[in-house]
Amino acid sequence: MPRERGEKVIATNRRARHDYTIEKSYEAGMVLTGTEVKSLRQGRANLSDGYAFIKGNEVFLDSVHIPEYSQGHWTNHTAKRVRKLLLHREEIAKLAHAVSAGGYTLIPLKLYFSDGRAKVEIALAKGKREYDKRQTLRERQDTREADRAMRLRNRVGE
Repeated sequence: MPRERGEKVIATNRRARHDYTIEKSYEAGMVLTGTEVKSLRQGRANLSDGYAFIKGNEVFLDSVHIPEYSQGHWTNHTAKRVRKLLLHREEIAKLAHAVSAGGYTLIPLKLYFSDGRAKVEIALAKGKREYDKRQTLRERQDTREADRAMRLRNRVGE
């Protein structure tokens, strides 16, 4: 049986880019049980409330909802549990320093399979204020209107 190749996205946290400014993102492996992997292969997960924290020299992911495996029995996992993330020691040190300095948090952006292994993309992020969110929406709307005007002008010019 051939091994899986490429990237298969399971879940994305679309709300994160609206609520936070993303400084840097990291790819991390996850320590999972068998039924969690089977549930993820069915494409079921929710990252919306998730966050990561550092305890000692380890990074953990909390409040990520991976529903119970439908065909599991007494060995099934709990849906929201703390899961350990696998990162290099230097990356953990950088993240710990940034989070302890204040103002930054770790949030999951994307949960996916990369060559058959479950990975999560976590981001070092800073929370946006309400006026920052409005400013971002206004800039996006302005660029969309400018593109629309340029397209219209190019069509008329032909």
